[in-house]
Amino acid sequence: MAVAPGTALPALLRGRKAAVFASRELLGTLASSVRLEEDGYVAAVRDAPGARQAFDGITNRDGEPSSSSSRVVFDYARRGMGREALDRFLAARRCGRVDGTMLSRALKVCGSMMPGFRVIGEQLHCLCVKCGLDRGEVGVGTALVDMYMKRGGGVEDGRRAFEGMPERNVVAWTSLLTGCAQGGAHSDVVALFFRMRAEGVRPNPFTFATVLSAVASQGALDVGQRVHAQSVKFGCGSTVVCNSLLNMYSKCGLVEEAKAVFCRMMETRDMVSWNTLMAGLLLNGMELEALQLFHDSRASTAKMSQSTYSTAIKLSANLKQLALARQLHSCVVKHGFSSDGNVMTAIMDAYSKCGELDDAFNIFAVMPGSQNVVSWTAMISGCIQNGNIPLAADLFSRMGEGGIKPNEFTYSTMLTASLSILPSQIHAQIIKTNYQHAPSVGTALLSSYSKLGSTGEALSVFKTIDQKDVVAWSAMLSCYSQAGDCGGATDVFIKMSMQGMKPNEFTISSVIDACASPTAGVDQGRQFHAVSIKYRYQDAICVGSALVSMYARKGSIDSARSVFERQTDRDLVSWNSMISGYAQHGYSKEALDTFRQMEAAGIEMDGVTFLAVTIACTHAGLVNEGQQYFDSMVTDHKISPAMEHYACMVDLYSRAGKLDETMKVIGGMPFPAGAMVWRTLLGACRVHKNVELGKLAAEKLLLLEPHDSATYVLLSNIYAATGKWKERDEVRKLMDSKKVKKEAGCSWIQIKNKVHSFIASDRSHPLSDQIYAKLKAMTARLK
Repeated sequence: MAVAPGTALPALLRGRKAAVFASRELLGTLASSVRLEEDGYVAAVRDAPGARQAFDGITNRDGEPSSSSSRVVFDYARRGMGREALDRFLAARRCGRVDGTMLSRALKVCGSMMPGFRVIGEQLHCLCVKCGLDRGEVGVGTALVDMYMKRGGGVEDGRRAFEGMPERNVVAWTSLLTGCAQGGAHSDVVALFFRMRAEGVRPNPFTFATVLSAVASQGALDVGQRVHAQSVKFGCGSTVVCNSLLNMYSKCGLVEEAKAVFCRMMETRDMVSWNTLMAGLLLNGMELEALQLFHDSRASTAKMSQSTYSTAIKLSANLKQLALARQLHSCVVKHGFSSDGNVMTAIMDAYSKCGELDDAFNIFAVMPGSQNVVSWTAMISGCIQNGNIPLAADLFSRMGEGGIKPNEFTYSTMLTASLSILPSQIHAQIIKTNYQHAPSVGTALLSSYSKLGSTGEALSVFKTIDQKDVVAWSAMLSCYSQAGDCGGATDVFIKMSMQGMKPNEFTISSVIDACASPTAGVDQGRQFHAVSIKYRYQDAICVGSALVSMYARKGSIDSARSVFERQTDRDLVSWNSMISGYAQHGYSKEALDTFRQMEAAGIEMDGVTFLAVTIACTHAGLVNEGQQYFDSMVTDHKISPAMEHYACMVDLYSRAGKLDETMKVIGGMPFPAGAMVWRTLLGACRVHKNVELGKLAAEKLLLLEPHDSATYVLLSNIYAATGKWKERDEVRKLMDSKKVKKEAGCSWIQIKNKVHSFIASDRSHPLSDQIYAKLKAMTARLK
């Protein structure tokens, strides 16, 4: 029989005779194990010793005092027997003995019951209004606030109930604050707390704990410190407040402050204290300290909790310590936590991150009873991390078979997979399940389209995201940066600023990267350099590296050097950008000197580093040194040469006129030479007028890129330089027959931070009429 909580309304709002009939109906629906009789009712429910014995011991229940009924309702509620508590409340109501205490307890029961039953709470609210108890008793008003706040989507109702209270105590305020915090209205929590203080209400430890939790979610350190000061002022140094302080300081990045609070808790620490600080250290990348704290906690506490093991297992995953993960797995089994879904999901994730995908899958396979969307998402993520994209896709498609629906984290994880899973396929499911507006999903989808170069699709996704955060804005900027669209990136940055969104260091680095595109002007990059100084991000590694790269690529070597020398911390990108900048602009000596500095600093090099060094040797004509660096890359640093490295070696020997050595390099490649290699050789053949080798290079190129106009032009120029006009004409005819057209060269000019590009006889510019008129006037004056 379907439950209809609304049937309780007549019993609550009408007289005793109606209550007898209505109570039968309500009790039949609320308590499936209750049977009614003409002279009363007998509840055949599971035993709650205190409440049941007290109730059964009453001989004259109709004459039962209100306080006795209230205690019975309270005892039922305390044991989680909500249905039985409401049954007893209705019996007391039928006898006409309901007071504020009993009503408040019944309301608390309604707040803790399933959503389908919470309409009874609204009916009880009606009874409160009828009896005048909603405004007459603080306890009833507080219970109303608490009931609405615990009901999903009832924050506004709770606030209305709160505002209607003529008198509010700290419990009412704390209920309101807790409800707002649970509803995600963290800024409202802070504002309400200071309003509470202005009204002269003294907060208690639970008030401080709630407010500090909201502050931690916002990362509002200044507010958190003010609340901390208030807690000291009122002497609220209990364990629950200190634990909240640990959480707040950890999430705000002030680990030393969190440690100081922890050290002052020598006598009051509980397991939550250890877990909170351990999680804070883990959050801030201090894994080794967290590991030491875990060992200390084992000596200081009697028993580890599930949260302790979950945090420690995450620690082993971050450190990629497989042996530690296995030891913790043994402890989990030993202490009886192997049936806990959260702990087993953490172990599964640790095995995945340590490369043991089979072990992770075995754990996943034997936890069907506790499989949920979190464990499914963790398993999918493990498959992606270990490169098993087909298994990840299979698991994603099988989730629905078990009735598990993907959430925003599942979609975000799937979108990090390689491009073998096209974003459009997942995009369709995201729209179907209405997750396209979630910031995390929208940002991940946007990034996926960016990797495909689909700027238009990325922009469409960006527009659908509700409540765009700085990550979403940065992702959109990065998309334009990858596309080399400096204008688009600048427009997004301006819109972001106009909406009051403060950029972070990654936002700044993305827009600076966009300014490194060929069509962007260096002056625009300088302006964003000034923006980074304004927001005090100029010392951030990612911003400094972006600035070095931007200035180097724009040819402003002095500015690049200045930024590079001011960097206190340099990452691999900074070193590579500086070496590449020197090499590409003819500063070969400086490039090699910087490389030696990098080597002396013990920085681990990659293929890009040696690519830049080889280019420097090529421009300086240092053939032997270039070969030595190439050999060192392979033998000393164990870096496998890519196509770009072989193309640079071909360029190195070709420029020196050693074409025979060039062919040896091509012949010794472990994979077929690509277009880049043959194009480099073809260009060298034009310089050295080697027709036969040029013809071979051109044939190879045309097989790889038959519609590349540069190949035809280079080959025809070789023939023309050696006087072979007939062959030159044949190449031109072949080009015409294949309808290959030479790509038009273009020029550009920067005016007021906007780059205008032109080709010969171009009329695509919106001001082309005025431009040609001015050009005609200038030509007439010259004549």
